[in-house]
Amino acid sequence: MVAFFYFDFKDAAKRHLRGLLSSLLMQLGDDSLGCWDVLYQLYSKCREGSEQPSEAALAGCLKSMLDVPGQVPVYIILDALDECPDTTGTPSDRNKVLDFVDDLVGGKHSSLYMCISSRPEQDIQSTLNPLTSASRRVSLHEEGGQREDINSYIRYFVNSNKTMQGWSAQDKELVIDTLMKNAGGT
Repeated sequence: MVAFFYFDFKDAAKRHLRGLLSSLLMQLGDDSLGCWDVLYQLYSKCREGSEQPSEAALAGCLKSMLDVPGQVPVYIILDALDECPDTTGTPSDRNKVLDFVDDLVGGKHSSLYMCISSRPEQDIQSTLNPLTSASRRVSLHEEGGQREDINSYIRYFVNSNKTMQGWSAQDKELVIDTLMKNAGGT
């Protein structure tokens, strides 16, 4: 079974732990009768939907789904984790998600496999790196093809943007060089 979640700073429902857990639970519940039964138990505990479950209850439900007897492998893919806000709240939405991932992986669920993508932000790396060996981590930020793609996109955008068409070649190059430097592309 595969469950996928894309963090999106433009969509409030896709920026925090509750949105992540709700999405994963629904996807897994749709794919497995055993998972559906676990989800139904949570629904029943919440008075048939008249009460909202806590984040802890949602997380517990997911863990129970992973431990359903005879569970097939479950692949959870979290994309763009860096788009989960790292605000000044205590704890921030991102800290809640990182703590959840740390707890989930630490639970050693035999059916669980995870793939997480993110820009290499310090807080994310400091939480995720200890959870897996270096040989299992992939960094596209250091790959030449990634830098070339960024460079190509920036050049295309600067040269085709109507607002920038009247700019001098020197100004366009300055913009391209600055964006590439800030994108880690040089």
